[in-house]
Amino acid sequence: MTRTASGGGRKVESGHSRLRETVAAVRELEQRLRQGGGSERIARQHKQGKLTARERIEGLCDPGSRFLEIGLLVAYDQYDGAAPAAAVITGVGIVEGRSVVIVANDATVKAGSWWPETIKKMLRAQEIAMRCRIPILYLVDSAGVNLPYQGGVFPGQYGAARLFYYNSIMRRYLRVPQIAAVMGQCVAGGAYLPALSDVILMVKGTSFMGLGGPNLVKGATGQSIDGETLGGAVTHTEISGVAHYAVDDDPSCLTKLRELVAMLPAQQTLGATSDHEPDTEHLYDLLPSDHRMSYDMHDLLGALVDDSRIDEFQPALAREIICGDVHIRGIGVGLIANQRGLIKGREGEKPRFGGILYAESAEKVAFFIERCDRQRIPLLFVQDVSGFMVGPEAEHEGIIRAGARFVEAMATARVPKIVLTVNHASGAGYYAMAGQGFDPDFIFSWPTGRMGVMEGESAIQAVHGPALEDAKRRGKTLDPEVAGAVEEMREDYEHQLDARYAAARGFIDTIVAPEDTRDVLAMALRASLQNPGPHLGAFVLPSTATDT
Repeated sequence: MTRTASGGGRKVESGHSRLRETVAAVRELEQRLRQGGGSERIARQHKQGKLTARERIEGLCDPGSRFLEIGLLVAYDQYDGAAPAAAVITGVGIVEGRSVVIVANDATVKAGSWWPETIKKMLRAQEIAMRCRIPILYLVDSAGVNLPYQGGVFPGQYGAARLFYYNSIMRRYLRVPQIAAVMGQCVAGGAYLPALSDVILMVKGTSFMGLGGPNLVKGATGQSIDGETLGGAVTHTEISGVAHYAVDDDPSCLTKLRELVAMLPAQQTLGATSDHEPDTEHLYDLLPSDHRMSYDMHDLLGALVDDSRIDEFQPALAREIICGDVHIRGIGVGLIANQRGLIKGREGEKPRFGGILYAESAEKVAFFIERCDRQRIPLLFVQDVSGFMVGPEAEHEGIIRAGARFVEAMATARVPKIVLTVNHASGAGYYAMAGQGFDPDFIFSWPTGRMGVMEGESAIQAVHGPALEDAKRRGKTLDPEVAGAVEEMREDYEHQLDARYAAARGFIDTIVAPEDTRDVLAMALRASLQNPGPHLGAFVLPSTATDT
């Protein structure tokens, strides 16, 4: 059944809404974080003859194109606010018409040094490049490890060494182009990041690359030497041969980077701009002010897909889950979304609760995923899920086995998986709907997304239920200590369920506003589809991998 959802044209009056308020709050936070270390440090960088990291990215990307930033909110609520964006800007941009990953150290934040979360962001960027098989460009300007926090940077399986492991895998086996531009400091172990790239550019007079700077050399060997002679652009392009191009300034460096990207093979062209853009304004008033209330998911989806059209798969079966074929900017996608509200059952059956996964819906989705995987159709999961159904009926219907089928089909699908959380992302339902642990290619959230094992009131009932029931039965107020614990748990859950909390810890890539969602999804699809697959884990080595 092909359904034209009402998202394409319905207008509603503007007003206050949960979604509108959360979007405004997130935008205000993002604007502040994009200032990096602040105006004084930006001015200092300009005085040194250098562009800031964001200015470099803007000059590198094609004019008018979108830069899909990944992890802007990471660490914003840690270190007393001293590490905006964890001192590194990561994301997907368009350079010379090609999708590329960009990693740019922000030297206005603690000289671009590496915090523990900096490593997390850089690894995520490398994984996107590997999974999508698209070039990665490093704009290096970093003083190296932030020494007071070295315990979270240096050791561990996913410490800084992992960066160089990914460098090596991309270079030797995956053939993912890596181009590094040293546009400031690049010291100690951080020098291996460009050294393990395919090409290195350096800027005369402002860039330095070395395992130790002049001060360390003086202390270790007693030799006095200036930075330019020790490891400047001329030294490394004319004496050591470590670097390959020496350019005069930052703009010249960006021009040379664009020329090098233009030499790479053209990428597959995917999709096109739709002649008719669905209305997104009504989305601000579609989601109810209370996240527990119902709405029609079809209305929401209609504003995200081309022509508001969904060719539904088994539309009359397990209607608490929506499966169907859609197009986003001309790209074919297999859609899986949770319906909300009370779902009328078939004759003689009980109604079902929207947002809950039943055995029948799990089987339906598993089959749909396997069909999309066979036909190489990418998958989009739109999450508003509260979990799997519990109780004797569900258990007797085999909910555990059906849920396992769903999870296995999703986990082993070889096509790109993209996730958008619009409201709830709870319990095992979050896992089944391609949660982060299953390595989706990209994972986005609206500001209204709420990610957690369960909602706060459910957690309160699970922990303090007997005390609450006892007080209710006796008609007495709660013991003050218990009442305090209940309120503390409620506040903790509200804080941890906030999309900003998830973004600060890298549980999602980006918080997206409704009106930007189509563009963001299309950009993610174009990038991920450059790799025909399989999209399993951070990378899969080609079966023909050799040393040559």
